[in-house]
Amino acid sequence: MLNRRHLRVKVLQSLYAFHQSDTRDIKAHEKNLLHSIDQVFEMYIWMLSLISEVIDYTEIDAEERAHKHLPTADDLNASVKILSNRFIVSLKDNRDYLIALKKYKVEWSFDPELAKSLFFTLKNSPEYAEYLAKTDDTLQTDKDIIKFIFKKVILKSSLAEQVFEDKFIYWPVDREVLQALIAKTFKNFSSDNYAENKLADISGNWVEDREFVVNLFEQSIRHDAAYQELIAQKTQNWEPDRIAMMDTLLMKMAIVEFINFTSIPVKVTINEYLEISKEFSTPKSNSFINGILDKILFELKAQNKIKKIGRGLIE
Repeated sequence: MLNRRHLRVKVLQSLYAFHQSDTRDIKAHEKNLLHSIDQVFEMYIWMLSLISEVIDYTEIDAEERAHKHLPTADDLNASVKILSNRFIVSLKDNRDYLIALKKYKVEWSFDPELAKSLFFTLKNSPEYAEYLAKTDDTLQTDKDIIKFIFKKVILKSSLAEQVFEDKFIYWPVDREVLQALIAKTFKNFSSDNYAENKLADISGNWVEDREFVVNLFEQSIRHDAAYQELIAQKTQNWEPDRIAMMDTLLMKMAIVEFINFTSIPVKVTINEYLEISKEFSTPKSNSFINGILDKILFELKAQNKIKKIGRGLIE
């Protein structure tokens, strides 16, 4: 699921888009921010659907083999065992999954060759042969072959990766979250009573997380000029155009959390943005941001502008 760091990254992406755009309609950009978060869940549903498509191709393959001009005994007796896989049967019976398929209009007719290609990769693997040979299947062994399809067939496929990159602009960033959501689904699907099996949640507490991202986004824009000046005072020896835009946005977001988010410890804020800078900014950004934020934090404390609730949240 999306944790606070992922959510901060989503806000960072939206702030970057806001400052690069000619449109200053904050609500429109806020809507795009929330849509980008919803797209992570949409990506998750598309991935579950692709796993299902790969398995469904088993039946097509068996029919094609049986109708060959000169079918072999193996062709006439192709195993379709995986069609009764407990995980997949439970997934197809899941109400929330079925609703999501309709909501996101998920269907793979635009690329019929993808499931076929992935199926043949699966079909030719020793792991699949071992699965077909098993006679003592359990829910766990059924989940194991699905994990193999996801991790070793789909995620290793350049064709599948291209499809998801084309469909989801933030695929390279959100892929890690997707893997966590799929892993959570395997954990959730633990009962032979299919009604008890639940999809993964996009967030641990969406009410709180939605408030967090919206407030962080809106306040970063509202206080943009003031915090820009605060940063400028601490970077007088730097030419403005030498400071990466991502660095500036990350520092502004951190200042917002220092001053306006009373329940987030300052150390957590600093550590989070330093980690994000490693992935989204320049190699030297980490030490640069850390130094500037330390100076700003010292000044804000001296001015008594940081009000944190709870013992130990400032230090």
